[in-house]
Amino acid sequence: MKRKISLLLSLMILLLLFAVPVAAEGNVAGKELTVAFTHDLHSYLDTKRYEVNGETAEIGGFAKLKTILDNIRAEHNTLVVDAGDFSMGTLYQTVFARQAVELRMLGFLGYDAVTLGNHEFDYGSDGLAEMLEAAMKSGERLPEIVMSNIDFANSPSDNARLLEKTMRDYGAEDYLILDRGDVKVAVFGLIGEDAYKSAPESELVFKDIVDQAKNTVKEIEEKDEPDIIICLSHAGTWADTDKSEDEILAKAVPEIDLIVSGHTHSYLEEPIIVTDTYIVSCGEYGQNVGRIDLVQDDEGGWAVKDYELIPADEKIESDSATLKKIDEYREYVNEFLAGYGFESYDQIIAFSPYNFTGLREMNATHIDQAMGNLVSDAIMYGAKQAEVDDHVAIDVAVVPVGIIRAVFNRGPVTISDAYEVMSLGIGPDGIPGYPLASVYLTGKELKTVAEIDASITPIFESAQLYTAGLSYTFNPHRIIFNRATDVKLVGEDGELTEIDNDKLYRVVADLYSAQMLGAVTDLSKGILSLTLKDAQGNKVEVYNDLILYDSEGAEIKEWHAFASYLQSFEQVDKVPVIPAEYESAQNRKVLDDSWNPVRIFRQLNTISIIIILVIVLIIVVIVLLVRFIVRRVKRRRK
Repeated sequence: MKRKISLLLSLMILLLLFAVPVAAEGNVAGKELTVAFTHDLHSYLDTKRYEVNGETAEIGGFAKLKTILDNIRAEHNTLVVDAGDFSMGTLYQTVFARQAVELRMLGFLGYDAVTLGNHEFDYGSDGLAEMLEAAMKSGERLPEIVMSNIDFANSPSDNARLLEKTMRDYGAEDYLILDRGDVKVAVFGLIGEDAYKSAPESELVFKDIVDQAKNTVKEIEEKDEPDIIICLSHAGTWADTDKSEDEILAKAVPEIDLIVSGHTHSYLEEPIIVTDTYIVSCGEYGQNVGRIDLVQDDEGGWAVKDYELIPADEKIESDSATLKKIDEYREYVNEFLAGYGFESYDQIIAFSPYNFTGLREMNATHIDQAMGNLVSDAIMYGAKQAEVDDHVAIDVAVVPVGIIRAVFNRGPVTISDAYEVMSLGIGPDGIPGYPLASVYLTGKELKTVAEIDASITPIFESAQLYTAGLSYTFNPHRIIFNRATDVKLVGEDGELTEIDNDKLYRVVADLYSAQMLGAVTDLSKGILSLTLKDAQGNKVEVYNDLILYDSEGAEIKEWHAFASYLQSFEQVDKVPVIPAEYESAQNRKVLDDSWNPVRIFRQLNTISIIIILVIVLIIVVIVLLVRFIVRRVKRRRK
C-alpha cells in the first residue's frame, strides 16, 4: 500500500515538473495577431465605378474601408497599416500640401502605421514637408510614419533639410514598437529602388533596402526583442523573381516575419512565402482590404491561420461619419476647380457610350489602345486651343502608358473621372498637374520614338507609348532596336506621309514625358540617340523652357487639356459624347507578329547589321574553335 502511495506521489511530482514548461509554451503558441493592410490608395477617398462581371459596380472608397476595418478590429487583435502611395491619383491630391487630406483620413480610419511611397514625393520634399505640417496643425489623430532608408546625411538640398526637420517634428521613425494585446510588434518602413528612382523630385538619396533592412532588424532584435517584425515596403513584387524587390528582401533578411508590399499594385490571392517570411498585397485604389491572421508557433515563429482580400464592394455599407468627413474635404477641391471654370467635383463633362480597356490590361498588352489614342489626341488639341493665334503646327503628340492612371467605363464622365486619368505631377507654378511641353525632333529621332515603344516596352512596360500624328508597324521577333518599321506621319485627314530624316518636327507631351525622352540617349548608352531641341534646332538645356503657356501666361495643364477635349465633342441632350472612333484601337501602331524571314530582316538599320555581324563572327569563332579542338584530339589519338 505504501509502495502504491509513493508511486502515485512520484507521478504527481513529475506531472507538476513538466506542467510549467508546457504551460509556458502554450502561452507562446497562443499568441495571435491580425494585420489589416492596404497600399497604393492614391487619394481614392470616394467609390469608383468599375466593370465587374459585365455590370457596373461602385467599389472602394474610404467609407467602405472604415466599415471593413471596424469589423476586423471588433473580432481580432488587430494592427492596421499601409505600405505607401496613399496620395496622388484623384482631385483630392490638389489640396495635398495645404490640407493633408489623405493622411488625416488614414488617421480617422484608425491606421496605426504607414510608410511613404514614391508618389508622396510628387510635389517634392518641400511639398511633403508642407503636407506633414498641415496634418500636424489639424490637431487630428494621425498614423505613425515609419521610413528607414532615406539618407538625409547625403541629401544636401535645402528641401531635404526641411523635410528631415519636419519628419522629426512629426515623430517619424525608422521603426516603431507597438503592443497589440500580448503581442509585441516591431514595424519598419522602406522604399525600394524602382520606387525611389521614380521620385526624382524628392532631391533625396536613398539607402539600399537590403542593407538598411539588415541594420534596422539587427537594432530591433538587440534593443526591443519583439514577438514579430513587420516591414511596410514600397518596393513591390514582380513576375520575374530575380527583379522582385520584396522577394529579394525576404531572402536576404529572413528575420522579417511579414512584408506588406506596395508599389507594383500587386494582387496576391495567397501570400508569397520565402523561407519563413510572408509577403502580402491587396491591389490598388482601396478596392480591397487585406487581412492576414497569424498565430505564433512553439518556436516563436508565425504561421498563417487565415488570409483574405476583402472586396470593398456594394455589399459593404459606407460609414456615415466617414462620408461626412469626405464631404468637408470636397469643398476644398471645388475651390480649386473653380479656378479652371468647373462647377464642382461631380460635374458631368462628357458621356462614354462604351467601356475602355482596363488599366492592367493596357499595361500588360503591347498593342494600340483606344484610351491611349484619346489622351494623345487631347494633348495635341489642348496645345492648339491654348496657343490660339500663336499656334505653330504640331506634328506628333506622345504619351507613355505610365502617365495614364485610370480609364472610363460606360456612363457619365465627371471632371473628377477626367482628372484621375491624367492626375500626376505638379508644375513650376506649384499648381497640381504636369504642364504640356513642346520640343523639336528630327525625322530620324521620330523614328527613334517609335523604336523606344517597339524595343524597350518588352523590357520596361512603362515605356509603352501612344501617339497622335505617327503611325508605324512593330514586330517583336525582329532584332532589338530595329523592331519598328514603316514609320510615317499621319495628317489630320488620315493621310500617311513619309518622314524626312533631317527635317525638324514639332512634338508635344507633358513635361515629365519630355524629360524621359531626353534621357533616352543616356539610359540606352547611346544606342538610341535623341536630343530635345528648340525650333531653331538648338539643344534644350533647361527643361522648364519647354513648357507651354496660354494667352494669359498660365501653364497648360495636361489634365485640363484632356477635360477640354472631352467637352469639345458633339453633344447629345447637352452632354458631349465620346465619338465612336474611340470605341476601339485605330492601328496607329500595328503589331506584326510574324516569323516570316522577309518581314524579320527587311529595313535593317545600322544597329541590326552590326548585331548580325557580331553574331556571325561569334559563330565563326565557335566553329573554328571546335575544329581546332577536334584536330588536337585526333592528333593526340594518333
